[in-house]
Amino acid sequence: MTHTAVSAPPRRRPAAGGFPSFRLLEALSFTASAIFSGLLVFWLGPDVPAATMALGWAHGLLWIALSLLAIVAVRRGTIPFWLGVTVAVVGGVGPFAGTLGFLVESRRRRRSGAVT
Repeated sequence: MTHTAVSAPPRRRPAAGGFPSFRLLEALSFTASAIFSGLLVFWLGPDVPAATMALGWAHGLLWIALSLLAIVAVRRGTIPFWLGVTVAVVGGVGPFAGTLGFLVESRRRRRSGAVT
């Protein structure tokens, strides 16, 4: 009796123009980092409760939306699993991690000639 190895089916490449696109997620990640930077400024600096609250809500809601979109993008093959985890899990405590992840993945795609 012989056993044959079953190989996983090849990963399919995302269709061009699929939602959410790599570029959309990248832009949202950079926006989230900018909002978080503003939140840190108003939290550590001048006492402007309205600005701190608005930036805090914007940061939280954008992180939730970005996390959900990253999960969809991983399932569709738009972004790799490691980047989805970085955005959705690590990004909850450090939103700059997602932005750094997108920079790394953009560079990797440019070097390999992959279309983003």
